[in-house]
Amino acid sequence: MPDAVSLAGKTVLITGASSGIGWATALAFASKGANVVLTARREERLRELRDKIRESGGTAVFIAGDATDEATAEECVALAESEFGRLDILINNAGAGNYKNLVDTSVDEYDWLMDVNMKSSFLFARQAAPGMIAQKSGEILFISSVAGLQGYAGEAVYCASKFAQIGFAQALDAELRKFGIKVGTICPGGVKTEFAVGKGRTEEGVQNSHMMEPSELADAIVFACSQPRNARILQMTVRHMG
Repeated sequence: MPDAVSLAGKTVLITGASSGIGWATALAFASKGANVVLTARREERLRELRDKIRESGGTAVFIAGDATDEATAEECVALAESEFGRLDILINNAGAGNYKNLVDTSVDEYDWLMDVNMKSSFLFARQAAPGMIAQKSGEILFISSVAGLQGYAGEAVYCASKFAQIGFAQALDAELRKFGIKVGTICPGGVKTEFAVGKGRTEEGVQNSHMMEPSELADAIVFACSQPRNARILQMTVRHMG
């Protein structure tokens, strides 16, 4: 049977890396020998994560910036290519949540959610694709949600942004597969992170829940990116046992 692809020496760009799923995913890839490019808005957190990876013998660099800004995507892809020669894997993880009924959701909140969850995905995929097309290999993985598979009351706009990610990924799979590029989505249920705390979730509620630990989801993300060359995971749902 074909062996899993080694991640040693691969270059991975992770958005939303300053906490939660992104933080854990960076550590998981670094432990496999991958070169990790980190980005998020909080520079001090990125520096802490970079140093943690380096102290354990890994390789990491970072750029602090807003994932909804095209310049951030350009700079991150350019950094991956200048530091490591290429970009092999893009993890579109940056995201936000806001659990509100429709009539309580403002236009500004709608724009913010769509920008953070979908526009950032578009910007980073758009910047990563040319290099992957040229090298005839690569992987683009979107961290969507079970809310991208089913609508939930009080989450209409969040669900819309996550459904959009999945449709975008499916279209990119059809567009980019001929270049040897894999595109897929991970659809997790609840994860114990800062996500949506103060916007429908509380710290206490998250910590006392059956939600997954970020490291548990990070293992699934690494697994999806370790498939044999001729296999791809289009969509994976990961849920806790609660």
